[in-house]
Amino acid sequence: MSAILGYIRVSTADQSLDLQMDALEAIGCLRIWEETASGSRRDRPELEKVLDALRPGDSLAVWRLDRLGRSLPHLIETVQRIEDAGAALRSVTDGIDTSTPNGRFTFHLFGALAQFERELVRERTMAGLEAARARGRVGGQPTKITPEKARAIKQMLEAGTPKAEIAKVLGFSRATLYRYINDHAAEHIRGKLVLDPIGSAGVEVL
Repeated sequence: MSAILGYIRVSTADQSLDLQMDALEAIGCLRIWEETASGSRRDRPELEKVLDALRPGDSLAVWRLDRLGRSLPHLIETVQRIEDAGAALRSVTDGIDTSTPNGRFTFHLFGALAQFERELVRERTMAGLEAARARGRVGGQPTKITPEKARAIKQMLEAGTPKAEIAKVLGFSRATLYRYINDHAAEHIRGKLVLDPIGSAGVEVL
């Protein structure tokens, strides 16, 4: 038997969940998972629990789409997980239900926009690095992570650009990129990344 499962989130403990709770109870949610977490955080244990609880035919309901995803690429990724479970997404305020043709079209459009955003970030990155080279600000060893490239890494990761593509665009190996992320994640990107696995001996798996 299909069910509507709910997920609600606030950024700080002093914010109220009542508005979201009332909206989801009104559409008949069987169970609602509550989370207190900043919108920029990727680690959301309650969201993981409700995603794991989804069964074919179920729906995951949220008050508004920004409760679910920390960015457009992350939102698309989460919706894909919902669809892979054979479930649908309902957003009460946005009037979106991916079990309907209109709802599916909306998210196909979102996916296209996410790809468009990644391409724009890539183009801006390339143009910015070329301008920096022309000013003589990018040099040294090929694998060096300059300040310009550090900013480009952050922008491209947040736009959802694959790490292999980032390394290729910026002109260094994926191993160099992973080392940089491991060394600077807390300083530059405040825990927003999930790193790809590396070999047990510390050598990147290609």
